[in-house]
Amino acid sequence: MAPPRVGGGSAVGDFTVIPLRFSNRSRASRHLFVKLHRVRDTADRSRPQDRTLFVLNLPPYISQECVHRLFSQCGSVTSVELQEKPGPSDKSETQKSKFFSGRSVQGFRVAYVVFKSSAGVKAAVSSKPREPWVLSTSERPVKTGLQKWIQDYSSRIIDAGELQTEIDQFMKQHDQKVAEMEALEEAEDGVPDEDGWVKVTRKGRRPGIPRTEAGNLRLIQREKRKRAQKELLNFYSWQHRETKREHIAQLRKKFEEDKQKIALLRAERKFKPF
Repeated sequence: MAPPRVGGGSAVGDFTVIPLRFSNRSRASRHLFVKLHRVRDTADRSRPQDRTLFVLNLPPYISQECVHRLFSQCGSVTSVELQEKPGPSDKSETQKSKFFSGRSVQGFRVAYVVFKSSAGVKAAVSSKPREPWVLSTSERPVKTGLQKWIQDYSSRIIDAGELQTEIDQFMKQHDQKVAEMEALEEAEDGVPDEDGWVKVTRKGRRPGIPRTEAGNLRLIQREKRKRAQKELLNFYSWQHRETKREHIAQLRKKFEEDKQKIALLRAERKFKPF
């Protein structure tokens, strides 16, 4: 039996297959597998259940802008998130830095595409036959091979002035957060909580050191060493006393045995003049 043909608009399991060509001159095509994103946990507001599309088999050279442009054919796209593997959103509230963005994802990826309305998801998962999508166009070419390597190398050259500006901005935000925390602690100092407890803190020239997990572990290890040394010293002193007592008892036992031997010899002594 011949294997099933995978074409535009066909389905593989729960996924709809979308053919993708690199350019108009490409004869071969890849396939994107898409389906409606559904999870049990509905607390993630960045991925609405009825407006989020889950995409598999994205090539390594495809970018977030390319995914946004491709799926805009189905409807207005609100956001696109590329990840190495399926999972919860790794977006943080703080803005990511282009200088400290971490390890770049290598290989094929997955994407979560959020549309403005549920009609975009329905159009993407439609089983109607469709022409292959084109990734690289003359208006928006996608760089690969040597051109992509040159682009990646150029993007790694750091502008010292721009980096210093970002560092200054980060430190300014950090100092502002520290000042807010100190002001909040000062406002709560001496104020009882709901249960009537008052938080006591040390202030002055030598304020209390904040407890951390590493600090707590060091304190526990220090207490264990002190307890072990104390137990060791007590054990040796007890052993020393017991050794002395055993030695005295052995001397007394030997003394009594010697007395009995002397008495026995005296009793057996006889006068023999010849």
